[in-house]
Amino acid sequence: MELAERKKKILSAVIESYINTGEPIGSKALINETGLEVSSATVRNDLADLTNKGYLVQPHTSAGRIPTLQGYRYYIDNLMKITPVTQGGREYVESELYKSADSPESILKEASGVISRLTGCTAVTTTPSGEESRIHRIRFVQTGSHTAMAVVIASNGIIKTKLFRCDFLLNPELLTVFDKAFNEIFSGMKLSSVNRPFIQTAAARLGELSMFTPGVLVAIMEACETAKEVSVYLSGVTKPLFMSDVNFLNARNVMEFLNNRHDLAEMLENLPLDTSVSIGGENSRTELAGSAVISTRYRLDGNPSGVLAVIAPVRTDYARAISILECVSESVSTLIDELIEI
Repeated sequence: MELAERKKKILSAVIESYINTGEPIGSKALINETGLEVSSATVRNDLADLTNKGYLVQPHTSAGRIPTLQGYRYYIDNLMKITPVTQGGREYVESELYKSADSPESILKEASGVISRLTGCTAVTTTPSGEESRIHRIRFVQTGSHTAMAVVIASNGIIKTKLFRCDFLLNPELLTVFDKAFNEIFSGMKLSSVNRPFIQTAAARLGELSMFTPGVLVAIMEACETAKEVSVYLSGVTKPLFMSDVNFLNARNVMEFLNNRHDLAEMLENLPLDTSVSIGGENSRTELAGSAVISTRYRLDGNPSGVLAVIAPVRTDYARAISILECVSESVSTLIDELIEI
């Protein structure tokens, strides 16, 4: 439903005032906020019309108006103006993420903390999905006379390790043989293709060497299984309890849902590829019926990858949250791309 320009301005002012103060706003205050050169009666008529259309609600007869979920939706889709993060803010984000830029996992874990600190809300990040990723390289690190780690480095930058044990003594020369033999077989393979049938094929290709390496093959398979799973990093899990207008039932529902990592990861993976906002009942989970989920994706080699998201109260500064998420997304994309190139 399209609104006249004056009503758009009034609706925007009501929502932005409520986001900032948490209080209803009346006609006189709106005239001061908007600078409209009309009478209070005209503004009251417009407020009444916006209320009838479902964009606003009047909590009490003598009170001003506050936005409904429909009002927030119209504001986000048509009226909200997003101001990019300042240069100083970008430098802060980059410096914080750079401290943890030794792996995609550490970057994304730090990113959730940065987002939570800047928005004051719960933040969630996910690693890239490994379903389409391939094995870039396998390395071996000796940890004892009979033990070593298989290190699987995936094409999306994810690194997973698995310890294995041999009945014979290990030495650097033998691990060099392992390195050459296993990379010839596994390099370029999709993580999702490294299953038991493939391991049996790999053992046949190894010939006599396979007699010495059953533990190595199993370790590589298990590392690949772990590498293709999506990991979720959370920061500010208890923040819903400390919001100024906290609803403790909503906060409890959110926190219980956040503790269910499997369902949380599934919900995040199904979010849109572009920046999006879902409010209240628009969320796929009933536990988030009193919350807003604001999300975007970082990119690897230009393609949408894992998720960066904020779980916030419905009364939240959406424009600021989106600005922060997109800023962090750019830095995460750059840092992980640089790691993968290495």
